[in-house]
This record gives sequence, C-alpha cells and structure tokens, in this order.
Amino acid sequence: MAKSIMNPKVDFFFNNETKWHKEYEQLRTIVLGSGLNEELKWGCPCYALEKANIVLIHGFKEYCALLFFKGALLQDANNILIQQTKNVQSARQVRFSNIKEIIKLEKTLKAYIYEAIEVEKAGLKVKLKKTSDFKIPEELQNRLNKNAAFKKAFNALTPGRQRAYIFYFSQPKQSKTREARIEKSIPQILDGKGLND
Repeated sequence: MAKSIMNPKVDFFFNNETKWHKEYEQLRTIVLGSGLNEELKWGCPCYALEKANIVLIHGFKEYCALLFFKGALLQDANNILIQQTKNVQSARQVRFSNIKEIIKLEKTLKAYIYEAIEVEKAGLKVKLKKTSDFKIPEELQNRLNKNAAFKKAFNALTPGRQRAYIFYFSQPKQSKTREARIEKSIPQILDGKGLND
C-alpha cells in the first residue's frame, strides 16, 4: 500500500508543544505508513480511506490514543482495544501513557490499521442498537406518561437526538439531578431541538 502524504493543514496539531507531543509524532509516523488520507476532523488528525474515517489520533489528560472508528469489528487478538464509555457502540481506542508503549506496539498497531482498512473495504457495518434498546430512566418515563405534549415532542425527535437525551438524563446517580436535567430540557424538546442545538 502507498504511503500517506502529510497534510499541511494537520501540521499545527503536531507542532504544538503538548504533553503528548512525542507520542503524537510516533503515532503519526505509524499511521502515515498505511496509505490513508491525512485530514483534520474535530481538531484532530484523522485518517480516511476515500471518505470513510478509519483512525483518529487524540489526547486526554491521562492518556493519548489511537481511535478506530469501527474498532468493535476488529479481532483484537492482543486485547488492547478499549470502549471509551458503555454508550460508545462502534469506536474503540488503544491508549498510551508514554512513547515506549507506542514503540513496543508498533507492529500490532500497523496490523490493526490494515485490518480496519480491510473491514472498511469489505463494507462491514457495526450493528447499532436502536433507540428502543436503551433503558429509559424512570424519571423520564414518568414525565412522558404524565405529559402528552412532551411525549409527542420526544417521540418526534430523531433517534439520535432521543438517544442523546436518554444518555444525558441517565448519567446522574441521584434521581433529583436526573429530574432537574429533564425539567431544564423540556422547552428544548418541545421545540424539537437536540441536546446541543
């Protein structure tokens, strides 16, 4: 497979002196060997096969990571893929806390990248859960049962918007906080808007 060409639009990400500077550079070198197109998406280096996103380099406070967009479909023989949160259905990360870990896993990462490319070429898709498969918090269900206009508005939202609200309302441990989130979101839902609109 042909080597990728560095995209000058992405250089700023690697030129920034961040905590993960050396790690990012090492990950870039590994991914560029795959022949994927280097692009900038969501402020991060993203590597695509034609228009399909394959992997992304990103960092957090505790770790930097190589994210596989369809990681759930990879074999993961080395058991290194991590599901970021229980609500993430498709993507998986390989996390690193230093450059030595990246160098040690270089061959494995290349193999995973090539496997991810083959998954994309084969047209494989992650079977995503339907909105109805997610547990609706009791507080939301009570509100839907009591308020017909609210129920109608919630059901009229796109499935993605419904899921976003369900996740958002489910996060707090305390019922009181869940209730407050629902109460605050009612006007937005009645207007047919999503969580971040």
